[in-house]
Amino acid sequence: MTDRALAVVRAGALTTVQDRGRPGHAHLGVPHSGALDAPAAALVNRLVGNRAGAAVLETTLNGCALRPRCGLTVAVGGAPCAVTVDGRPAPWGAPVRVPAGALLEVGPAVAGVRSYVGVAGGIAVEPVLGSRSTDLLSGLGPPPLTDGAVLPLGPVVGPHARVDVIPQPRPPAELVLRVTPGPRDDWFTPQALRILTSRAYRVSAASNRIGLRTEGPALERAVPGELPSEGMVLGAVQVPPDGRPVVFLADHPTTGGYPVIAVVTPTDLPAAAQAVPGTPLRFVRTARGRR
Repeated sequence: MTDRALAVVRAGALTTVQDRGRPGHAHLGVPHSGALDAPAAALVNRLVGNRAGAAVLETTLNGCALRPRCGLTVAVGGAPCAVTVDGRPAPWGAPVRVPAGALLEVGPAVAGVRSYVGVAGGIAVEPVLGSRSTDLLSGLGPPPLTDGAVLPLGPVVGPHARVDVIPQPRPPAELVLRVTPGPRDDWFTPQALRILTSRAYRVSAASNRIGLRTEGPALERAVPGELPSEGMVLGAVQVPPDGRPVVFLADHPTTGGYPVIAVVTPTDLPAAAQAVPGTPLRFVRTARGRR
C-alpha cells in the first residue's frame, strides 16, 4: 500500500524545507526565512502544478536522494545538477514522473550552490507561524533533512506544466549587487563607501543562509563604539569589527548592533544565493543612491 510521502535516502550536506517564509514577524524576533533563490523555488512549483507558495526542498552543493512512497511528478531547478530516476538520466528544469519506490537522485551542483526540488502537492510538514520553512537561526520550522526522515506530501492541485525544459538563469560568474547608502553610512569615513562601491570583493566560504560574507578591503569606521541593537532588513550590508561587509540573507537576525553601510536591491539577492565561494563580487551604487 502506498501513501503520499517522500522518504529521505541521502539528506546531503544541508537540505531544508522552504517556502515563501515568515514575513511580518520581525517585531517578535522571527526572521523572514524562506527560499534563498525565490524565483527558482517558484519555478519548480509551477512546473509540477503547485501554487507558488508550496513548500519545496532546498539542497546545498551536493544534492540529495529521495524515494517516494507513491507515484508523483517532481521538478529540479536552481543550481544545475544531474538528475536520475533509478539510475537513468532525467531532465533538469522540467517535470519528471517518478514511480512509487523509485530512487530520485539530485546530484551535486555543477554550477551555483542551491538546487530546488518541487514535488506535486508540496512538502506538507506542519506550518509554524504560517510557514513550513526551516529557519537555521531561530530553529523554527522542521529541522534540516536527515537520512531516513519521511516527509508528508499535500494533495495535487493542478496538472504539471507541458514543457520539455524551462530556461533558467545560470549562477553568476561575477556577482553584482546594487546598493543604496545607509542607514548608518555616516558611521564610516567618506572613503569607506567609495571603497565599497569601487573595489573588488569575493564571496567567502563562511557564507550561509544567514549572510553572505565577503573577502576584500576592510571599511574604516569614523565613529567608534557600537550601536544599540536596531532593526535589520533583508539585504542589509552590515559591517562587523573586522571591516568586511556581510549581506544579510533570509535567515538573518531581526536586530543587530553593527552599523549598516548600505542595503542591497531586493531583486539582486537571488543571485547571491547561487554565488559559490570565490565568486568575484562588486557592489554598485544605484542612481537614486547617489548624492
